[in-house]
Amino acid sequence: MPNTAEPAAQRALPGRKAQAARNDELILAAARDVFLAEPKAPISAVAERAGVGISALYRRYPSKEELLRTLCYDGLRRYNAEAEAALGNSDGWAALVDFLHRVVDADVHSLTVHLAGTFTPDESIVPDVQRAAELNDQLLRRARESGRLRPGVTVADFGLILEACATISLPDPERTAQLRRRVLALLIDGLTATGDLPGPPPVPGEFAQRWQRRDQ
Repeated sequence: MPNTAEPAAQRALPGRKAQAARNDELILAAARDVFLAEPKAPISAVAERAGVGISALYRRYPSKEELLRTLCYDGLRRYNAEAEAALGNSDGWAALVDFLHRVVDADVHSLTVHLAGTFTPDESIVPDVQRAAELNDQLLRRARESGRLRPGVTVADFGLILEACATISLPDPERTAQLRRRVLALLIDGLTATGDLPGPPPVPGEFAQRWQRRDQ
C-alpha cells in the first residue's frame, strides 16, 4: 500500500528517485532550521539534522552557497505564490491584507533577514524577481484604487512591514506566530492612516545592496 502521506508526484517516482526527493525535502527543511538559527553553521550540521549522509547532501548540493541559494530562491517563489493567491480577491484592500497575512504566516522574510549577504545570487533568479515586482505593483495599485491605502505608501514599504514581523522570534513557534500577527495588525492599521509618513521611502536598489556577499 503506498504511503498516502507523501505527495502524489513523489509516490509516482521510481524507488531511487523517490528516495532522492524525500532526502531533498529533509535537507531543505533542515537547512532552513540550521541556517536561520546560525547562518555560519557548517553544511555538516544540515546533514546531521536531516539524518542523511554528508555524501548524499553533497550529491544534491555541492556547496553551502548553492544550498543557501536554493533556500532563498524557494522562498521567493513561495512569496510569489502567496501574492498570486491573494490577488484572486476582487477587493483590492482585502487582497493586500490577505497577502501580508499569507507571507507572514509562511515566514518567507526570515530568510531575507538572516541570509541576505551569505551567498551570491545568480541570473536564474531574475524571472522570479521580475514576477515579484509585477505582483507587488498589482497589489499596490489595487489597494490604492480601493481608497483605503494611506497616501505615500510604496511597494518597498511592504518589505519593511514583512521584515519587521520576521524579526520577532521566540523559542515557542506558536507564540512567535501570535506576536507576529499582533504586530502585523498594528502595522496594517498604519496603512490606513491619513498623516504624512516621516522620511522618504526606500529607493530602488537600496534593499538589493544587502544581497552582496558580506565577505567581499
